[in-house]
Amino acid sequence: MIQYKDKYLQVFQSALYKTTSSVIQTAQSIIAVDPNWLPEEIDRIQRYVYSVKRDRHLYIIYTHSDFDHIIGSGAFPDATVIATESLKNRSDKERVMEEVYQFDQAHYLDRSYEPHYPAVDIIVCEDGQTLDVGDASLTFYLAPGHTEDGLFTLVEPHGIFLSGDYLSDVEFPFVYSSLSDYQHTINKVEDILHKHTVRIQVPGHGTTTNEIEEVQERVAFSNLYLEKLKSHDKSLEKVLEEKFPFYDGMRGEHLDNKKLVNHDS
Repeated sequence: MIQYKDKYLQVFQSALYKTTSSVIQTAQSIIAVDPNWLPEEIDRIQRYVYSVKRDRHLYIIYTHSDFDHIIGSGAFPDATVIATESLKNRSDKERVMEEVYQFDQAHYLDRSYEPHYPAVDIIVCEDGQTLDVGDASLTFYLAPGHTEDGLFTLVEPHGIFLSGDYLSDVEFPFVYSSLSDYQHTINKVEDILHKHTVRIQVPGHGTTTNEIEEVQERVAFSNLYLEKLKSHDKSLEKVLEEKFPFYDGMRGEHLDNKKLVNHDS
C-alpha cells in the first residue's frame, strides 16, 4: 500500500511488520530506500521507480543490513548504492543472505530478481558526510545501536529524515548491537533536529509523520524506554502493553533487551 505521498516523497508500506520503502524524486535523481519485503511489493516499487526515472540517476540507500531491509537488493542493478562502511564490511554477509533464502523457502516465494548482499558504491564513514545529488543534498549520520551499521539520512531542502529502525510508532527500541550506542544515537537525533529543518520523518517500520511534535515524542519515548530498561523498572512491560497493539508479537524483543542489560551490567 501507499502510506504517504507528496510532491517529492512516496512511502510504500509492506503487509509485513508495517515495513516502509521510500522513493524520493528530485529534478536530477531518484532515491529509493530499503525496497522490501514480498516479491509483488518489490515489483510494484520497481515498476514505480522505472516509470518515473526517465534520465535521472538512481540511488539506493540501505539504512542497515537486517535481511528484511536488504531483501530487495538485486531488483535495481543500475542503482548507485549508499550505505555505511560497517554494512559494506559486515563479516557474516552469507548468514544474512541465508536468512533471505530461508524466508523465501519457508513461504514458497519466487522473485523476479536474484537477491544478493548489497555492493556499496558510496560509503558513509562519518557524521555530517554529504552527497550532492544535483538540486538536492544528502547529509548522513552513523546510527549504531539497533545494528552496528545503521544510517540516518537527511534529504534537503525537502526536510526528509530517513531514520531506519529508530523512532517508530509501532515498535519500541529493538537493540541488537549496543545499549550505549543506541542511547548515543537517540541523543544524536536531538542534535539533528536542532541543526536541520525536519519536515517529514520516515521510520523503517510504522507511520511516516510530518508533525515535528510527533518526532519529538518518539525521541522522548525511546529515551524513556531505555531509562526504564536499564533501571529494571517493573512498570515498563505494562507501558508497552498499553502503547503497542502488537506487543504480544514483540514480547521476545523486549526480553532480549532485558538480557542485554543484564549482560552489560
